[in-house]
Amino acid sequence: MKFEAFTLEEAITKASVELGCSVTELDFKVLQHPKSGILGFFKKNAIIDAKKVGDTKSLKKTDISSESKKAKKEQNIDKGEKSQKAKKDDKSHQKPEKQKNNFENKKEFIRPNNEKVEINKAIIEIKNGIENLFKNDFFNINNFEVNKFDDKTIYIKLDGDDAALLIGKEGYRYKAITHLLHNWIYPKYGYHVRLEISRFLENQEKMIAAYLVDVIEKVKTTGKAQTKPLDGVLVRIALEQLRNEFPNNYVGVRSSRHGKFIVIRPAKNE
Repeated sequence: MKFEAFTLEEAITKASVELGCSVTELDFKVLQHPKSGILGFFKKNAIIDAKKVGDTKSLKKTDISSESKKAKKEQNIDKGEKSQKAKKDDKSHQKPEKQKNNFENKKEFIRPNNEKVEINKAIIEIKNGIENLFKNDFFNINNFEVNKFDDKTIYIKLDGDDAALLIGKEGYRYKAITHLLHNWIYPKYGYHVRLEISRFLENQEKMIAAYLVDVIEKVKTTGKAQTKPLDGVLVRIALEQLRNEFPNNYVGVRSSRHGKFIVIRPAKNE
C-alpha cells in the first residue's frame, strides 16, 4: 500500500498505524522523498510503499534509521537555506544603501524596456535558463520549446508527465509561473511571454472564444456590451480576442466586487 505524508518519518508512522504493526515490522520502499520546493512551487510530500511482514526487526531498524537520517538531513538543509534567506532579508533591511549600490552595479543584467536583446539570442538564453530550472526532480517536464511568437512576444511551451501538476487547480500555478517568467524575461530581454503548458492555453482560448460569440454579437447589434466576471488568465485572453475583433472600439477591463470584467463600447472620438 502507498502512504503519503509531509515527511518520511510521518509516512512510516502512518503506515504502521494503518497496518496495525510497529515500524520495525514494516517492509517499505521509498517512492518519493519530500521536497520543500522553490519559491513556494514544486513542493512534494514523502511517499512510501509499505506492507507488514514477519520478524524483520533488525533489517527494518537499519532501513528506517537510514531513511530517517536522510529525511532529517534534507530537513536540516531546508532549514539552513531558510535561515540563510532570513539573514539575507535582515541585511537587506539594515543596509538599504548597499543594496541600492549593488543593484546599480548590475545594470548590465537588467536592460531598459526600450532596449531589446536580439530575439534569436534571447531565445537561446531563455531556453537554457528554463532547462536549468527543470533539471531538478520537482516535476517531470522534459519537453521545452522556445520560439518567436511575434516581434514583441516569445512563445514558451512546457510539457511532460507532470504538466497537470504544473498547471495546478484552476490554473493557479500556471498564472504564478507566467508572472515569474514575465518578471524575468521582460526586464532582461524586453519581450512579453506567451506560456503554453501542455494544451492548457489553447483550451482556455477555445473556451473563451465560444463564450464571447454572444458578447460579440451584442456589440455588433447594440454597439456595446460587457462580459461576466472572469478569472485572471481568462481576462487577458478575452481582452486580446475582443481587441482583435473590435480594433476601433474602446475595450477595457473594469473591476467589481465580483471580479474583473471587460467593457466594449464605441470610442469617444466616434
